[in-house]
Amino acid sequence: MKTSFKMVAMLLGMGIFPLCANAQKKVIIEDEEPNSIMFISRDKAGDEIIRIMNDRSQLRFHDPNAPRFLLTDQKGKFALGIGGYVRATAEYDFGGIVDDVDFYPALIPQRGSGNFAKNQFQMDITTSTLFLKLVGRTKHLGDFVVYTAGNFRGDGKTFELQNAYAQFLGFTIGYSYGSFMDLAALPPTIDFAGPNGSAFYRTTQLSYMYDKLKNWKFGVAMEMPSVDGTTNSDVSINTQRMPDFATSAQYNWNSSSHIKLSAIIRSMTYSSNVYDKAYSKAGFGLQASTTFNVTKKLQAYGQFNYGKGIGSYLNDLSNLNVDIVPDPDNEGKMQVLPMLGWYAGLQYNFCPSFFVSGTYSLSRLYSENGYPSGNPESYRKGQYLVANAFWNVSNNMQVGVEYLRGWRTDFSSSTRHANRLNMLVQYSF
Repeated sequence: MKTSFKMVAMLLGMGIFPLCANAQKKVIIEDEEPNSIMFISRDKAGDEIIRIMNDRSQLRFHDPNAPRFLLTDQKGKFALGIGGYVRATAEYDFGGIVDDVDFYPALIPQRGSGNFAKNQFQMDITTSTLFLKLVGRTKHLGDFVVYTAGNFRGDGKTFELQNAYAQFLGFTIGYSYGSFMDLAALPPTIDFAGPNGSAFYRTTQLSYMYDKLKNWKFGVAMEMPSVDGTTNSDVSINTQRMPDFATSAQYNWNSSSHIKLSAIIRSMTYSSNVYDKAYSKAGFGLQASTTFNVTKKLQAYGQFNYGKGIGSYLNDLSNLNVDIVPDPDNEGKMQVLPMLGWYAGLQYNFCPSFFVSGTYSLSRLYSENGYPSGNPESYRKGQYLVANAFWNVSNNMQVGVEYLRGWRTDFSSSTRHANRLNMLVQYSF
């Protein structure tokens, strides 16, 4: 009898607890220990914690927003957010296909060789993301952030690390977006890759950003080198001897308008089997990017990239292994080719929950010293056109629809194209 009474009392207590939890603004676990923690909703955290947690200056459109719930200490100086989103897309290609779940004009295949299809249907959920974000403010380190995130784009749809870094006193140490990028100037797309002429890459780095001057930011970085080149029996790419060095300057005239200038220098090492010796070729990149308010509801985006040996950093060219290529005029030697990429776009916000955007982008690889003498079907130019609409159904759910068109032109002047319709449903937590 006593046992039955205890069970009834326990069940009643469990039933009453949710009602009590809903009746008060937040549940605080009283504890005299200074290191105890509280589980609270985001809007109940301190102003400083919310400011640091909501900062998206080093995140792009596809990165998740601040989590709904936080673990925080009693004084509200430290908080751990656990969040992410489930992201499902449906894709239909017509009038030509792109041989990838992302839309790269460089991957529009030639018809034939066993594949004559002009249409293609795909679905993807691998960009669904999970993250941990620890933020706080201390006397000696100021604002600090420790952030890790990943999605399911590893081999066999396994979990793959996308970001893992720590930030404090202006320093960033770890694996994150490269410094030769402008995340805030990237346009919104359902396509996870984005404009083919944009700079996009991740790398291990040590970088520093100085933002103590009004309206100005200055950055420098040392980054892990990654050389994607084309080789043959005479040359090979193995060990790298120098890091990449990047620098930037940015001027902001309001919270959503800026212009940024960036540069990167790299030294790419290769081995010559003809001369039994290692050589290095220098590469460089220059970038100008901006985003600004045209009117209260209209936002503009733009970016221009030019350099030699920066194929790894540009969306379309990163699929082609053209950082460094064999020199047809010099047996056993390699060369770097000139290349550029750019885009321009507009976004119109009808209301806070609904907006549309459109962007045109181009990527171009130039010939030098007879390249590509042996393969006139090599990529010369790619074009990318996107138009989309997004609706934030609620604070946590977003849906979208998108049209994409791409063109690939080879050095032989032959051109092929593809079209894609994208649909998106995304739920954040």
